[in-house]
Amino acid sequence: MIDKIRSADRRRVGMLTSVGDRWRALTKWQQALGLAAFVAFLYYLPLLGIPGLTWLRTDSIEGGNNWAGVLFVCAIYVLVAIGLNVVVGLAGLLDLGYIGFFAIGAYSVALFGSVNSPVVKWIQQEFNLPPTWAVTWAICLFIAIVLTMISGVLLGWPTLRLRGDYLAIVTLGFGEIIRIVARNATGLTNGPVGISAIPGPEGAPSADNKVFGLIDAKPWYWLAITFVLIMVFLVRRLEHSRVGRAWLAVREDEDAAAVMGVYPFKFKLWAFAIGAALGGLSGFLFGSRNAFIDPTQFNANLSILFVAMVVVGGSGNMIGVSLGAVLLAYLPERFRDFADYRWLVFGLAMVLVMILRPQGLVPSRRRARELKDRAAEAEEAPAHV
Repeated sequence: MIDKIRSADRRRVGMLTSVGDRWRALTKWQQALGLAAFVAFLYYLPLLGIPGLTWLRTDSIEGGNNWAGVLFVCAIYVLVAIGLNVVVGLAGLLDLGYIGFFAIGAYSVALFGSVNSPVVKWIQQEFNLPPTWAVTWAICLFIAIVLTMISGVLLGWPTLRLRGDYLAIVTLGFGEIIRIVARNATGLTNGPVGISAIPGPEGAPSADNKVFGLIDAKPWYWLAITFVLIMVFLVRRLEHSRVGRAWLAVREDEDAAAVMGVYPFKFKLWAFAIGAALGGLSGFLFGSRNAFIDPTQFNANLSILFVAMVVVGGSGNMIGVSLGAVLLAYLPERFRDFADYRWLVFGLAMVLVMILRPQGLVPSRRRARELKDRAAEAEEAPAHV
């Protein structure tokens, strides 16, 4: 039995290192060509009609949701996973209240961009503006990012001195506070009634919208995947910068990092602010696409699902967390044939992943090295152990 476990560990490590080594062995133009082909395929996905792959479409099953709509949700979840990976995977901070930043981003575009918002109505009355006036979509995007970064700093400033489970409990409370405030502050958020007529890039939802309407989700997916690609590039650059190296040092050993001249609190606060901004961006796109939000859409279950994306995919690896996000968004729709049992099947699949791949589907290179070292130690251990 022990020999089987050892051989399985060796196969996993060999697979991970061979794929990475093969990619790094390619020339620059080959890597660029491969990335260009992959990006083109991402933009082609809503139109997927390749024979042999059409079964992937969720609208090919009875009662399945719109394929482009499912892809949009996948893109939003990938954006969330990338932001949460900065906090959990790079800085090593367990954040269970990430849904709070997601909600702030969604309510930013709703409060300042919708003509049905109490905030917009108050501004119209105070400054004698026409009833159709509202803040433009682009400015709402800026407001959402700024507000979520500020909220991340305000949350992190008093709480980041905590570690482990204590920090997780505090962040979970933050997510619940945002939801409760959104539900009870009727004069600000309309409470349980929610806010409708949330604008998109072409303004308020209307039959006159030629591109970003409520029915055709393909343009929304293309917009979301564009934001995802931009954020992947920026976060990757940040990961390989001095800030990224400081995050890794803090994650591995906070006390040792402090001795080496890295100020842990400052860099953890940076991680919280940047992660919050990405969460706010994803919430902003979510609110714009739905054109309606209410507090029930931002519950703690969704926040736990966000963390599961990072853990299942492979904490610290951007490709891994993106894969985890896609699977956790896509599989429930793929299992729609099972009706009431699809969440049971989905849960069993997650349990199996965590048993067979506790390090995640695509772990970081550091985690792969740990597997390699563990396999080497197992080889050196006495056979009877």
